[in-house]
Amino acid sequence: MKTPLSSSSVLRKTRLSPYLLTLLAFTLFVAILYGEDFLCSYGQLDLNPNRPISRSGKKWEKLPFAIGKSEEEGGCDVFSGWWVKDESTRPLYEEHECPYIQPQLTCQEHGRPDKDYQYLRWQPHGCDLPSFNATLMLETLRGKRMMYVGDSLNRGQYVSMICLLHRLIPEDAKSMETFDSLTVFTAKEYNATIEFYWAPFLLESNSDNAVIHRVADRIVRRGSINKHGRHWKGVDILVFNTYLWWMTGMKMKIMRGSFDDEENDVVELSTEDAYRMGLKSMLRWVKKNMDPKKTRVFFTSMSPSHGKSTDWGGEPGGNCYNETTIIEDPNYWGSDCRRSIMEVIGEVLSKSKFPITFLNITQLSNYRRDAHTSIYKKQWSPLTPEQLANPVSYADCVHWCLPGLQDTWNELLYTKLFYP
Repeated sequence: MKTPLSSSSVLRKTRLSPYLLTLLAFTLFVAILYGEDFLCSYGQLDLNPNRPISRSGKKWEKLPFAIGKSEEEGGCDVFSGWWVKDESTRPLYEEHECPYIQPQLTCQEHGRPDKDYQYLRWQPHGCDLPSFNATLMLETLRGKRMMYVGDSLNRGQYVSMICLLHRLIPEDAKSMETFDSLTVFTAKEYNATIEFYWAPFLLESNSDNAVIHRVADRIVRRGSINKHGRHWKGVDILVFNTYLWWMTGMKMKIMRGSFDDEENDVVELSTEDAYRMGLKSMLRWVKKNMDPKKTRVFFTSMSPSHGKSTDWGGEPGGNCYNETTIIEDPNYWGSDCRRSIMEVIGEVLSKSKFPITFLNITQLSNYRRDAHTSIYKKQWSPLTPEQLANPVSYADCVHWCLPGLQDTWNELLYTKLFYP
């Protein structure tokens, strides 16, 4: 009978060489150091739910605030879908319950007779949008700043976000103040602000006055984004838009130098080249001033208008006035949306070294000829008898009623913020 081996004899027989020990130690060190990257490269989720991972090209980036992963890798594009009637969950708030909506967007107050535009929900192909959770959004904003930067369409989305959140905040714990181009909504208990900054071109322009900016001969100053950008520093969630103000025709005036110079050097660029210049300035500013480990940056695509009813087969001379149904053609694209500008956006953002989340609201908004303020808004000046006799002539087919379409824009923002 063989004598059982003692533990000491086993150790002596299985003792590893110094070279093998060194190799194992090095392998263990590398596994610990880069294990997460190995997991990512094979498409596995990080085990920490507070540190989700999203992929940008071949490089994996951890994005702040995200708590999960979207289904897009499985074929679901949340920006591709159709509108469905939903009277059980829409609208997400009532117009009269939100005192922050500007009178230019309160359609029911100004006599709009129908409400169907409030009961439409965006349904992506192949998946559902997560329900907007106002509590989660406010908790995420605790101790932080969120800012929308751009034109009046971005301001509409900004107001929509406030309407989606403000009911959870006691009346004496919230406020809204305006300081020139900056409007600040404060949730005091959360030490949080949601802000809007008026900068229709992002760069300095002769349309920068937040109140008096109806300038026909628009001029943008090249390389001037820091004039506005100094107000954006320290923001945790930044939502840019810029489009409509660039549409002055086929050319755009660009200034070299300063508006204070007696003689200005002004050149004309094609709209596409001028717009490209503006986007590149934005990206340079973001890369220099934002920390991708702390800040999320979004860019919202073109908001369409519906100024020509012939675009959707209507009678000549019409527009969005009296339109109460959506456009059902899935391939519809209005003549006011320049595809060349979308190409510039894709070209410039694809080269960004800072993770920019693109909110592609253009196609889904193209279907919504019914959702504009039309004639149901506070007018900037008294209407003439000729205008009153022809409502089409003063219908606003650019801006959107609230509640309405822009709440969906924020649902998409919410989706991409938490499930990128």
